[in-house]
Amino acid sequence: MNKISIIIPILNEAETIEHLLIYLLENSSEENIAEILVVDGGSTDGTQNIATSFFQKKSNPKLCFIESPKGRAKQMNSGSEIATGNILYFLHADSYPPKNFDQHIINEFEKGHLAGCFRLQFNDKHWWLRLASWLTQFQWRVSRGGDQSQFITKKLFQDIGGFDENYIIYEDNILINELYKRKQFKVINKKLITSSRRYEKHGIWKLQYHFWTIYVKKWFGASPEELHRYYKKNIA
Repeated sequence: MNKISIIIPILNEAETIEHLLIYLLENSSEENIAEILVVDGGSTDGTQNIATSFFQKKSNPKLCFIESPKGRAKQMNSGSEIATGNILYFLHADSYPPKNFDQHIINEFEKGHLAGCFRLQFNDKHWWLRLASWLTQFQWRVSRGGDQSQFITKKLFQDIGGFDENYIIYEDNILINELYKRKQFKVINKKLITSSRRYEKHGIWKLQYHFWTIYVKKWFGASPEELHRYYKKNIA
């Protein structure tokens, strides 16, 4: 039977993690989920206590909290190493997949799609974010990003070599590039809701400009270190 391992990398997500875990448990079928792995990269805001207390309260053996060196790529790889499901599902802590997301993923897998994501919707009605969200329903590579979540079979993930830990940022896109090269990417036409908090913090146009700059820099051959320096200076 096909089983999904949900892997959530976190860092200082005290305000979101418990709500997300409740949502995932309420909107999936127990028989489809191998485990939910919360991978902490060194939170300092009480996230660890909130997550572990929630796990103890639920007494659910499928809920697992692990610690990892900081860095989303490292954290997600750490989770994948102990995952027991044949399908991995990488999810950001501020993103909420559609109801019955687990069955949607398994349905696509059974059709022969070994990797993919959901279309995106921001929790903001600004026209640009609505347009950006609308565009994610298409298969275009330029419309992809880690906020849409990522499902991938464990075997294919291992064949690719997992997330490239040289990248502190842009690691999602590196994996997505590899999947597009293999013609293994399916956009499920169901909406995942993600937070617009970074846009609210930095301003929509300013943040979008920086994201485009990072994309162009990588296209022209920028190193992982150069991308990270730009991110730290302008976004972090």
